[in-house]
Amino acid sequence: MTASAADGRKPDARSHRMAMSRTERWLKRLLDVSAAAMLLILCSPLIAVLAVLIKLQDGGPVFHRRRVVGTQGEFDAFKLRTMGVGADQLLELNPGLRREFEVNFKLKNDPRITPLGRTLRKSSLDELPQLWNVLVGDMSLVGPRMITAAELEKYGDSSWIFRSLKPGLTGYWQILGRQDVTYQQRVEMDLFYVTHWSLALDFEILIRTPIRVVRGAGAY
Repeated sequence: MTASAADGRKPDARSHRMAMSRTERWLKRLLDVSAAAMLLILCSPLIAVLAVLIKLQDGGPVFHRRRVVGTQGEFDAFKLRTMGVGADQLLELNPGLRREFEVNFKLKNDPRITPLGRTLRKSSLDELPQLWNVLVGDMSLVGPRMITAAELEKYGDSSWIFRSLKPGLTGYWQILGRQDVTYQQRVEMDLFYVTHWSLALDFEILIRTPIRVVRGAGAY
């Protein structure tokens, strides 16, 4: 990568707002549709097996819908369920966990996650259903982080990036830091990606993503 928000250089959103031509948007969408369709076909047997395993562990739902921010408003992003039934109640009953979650919107040692769920998260297999979100146009293969409406305030003046590009199945943050960086660094990485977007950068991220996933670094 030629530059990084993690190396101390912060992009100036005021002077370098994203500029993407109609042709570039079309090419990005073509890549999304063709790759997502192919991967859904190839991964459907694996998704089916994982769905059965999730159902067998506690009888709960297979999929989890996460309400997130998109370019056209909020939408439901699909994931394979990694938490136990009634997991949200555990968070509400533990003030310490709740405070940690409000800071980073993540828990490093999350007691709500099932043993199977930890494996799915470590390998990122829980995100396979989001290929459907990519196919229907809610998401892109590569884009800024997928966030909830409650997280927008953490982006401050940079919240405009979520009106510019669809959230990605993978992205700049996923290959450079994942959960091992501060929330502010995540914001800077998203801003860097959007203000320096190019098809070449997307391809580089797509190539590096499998390596990062196999290593499992920063995933929880």
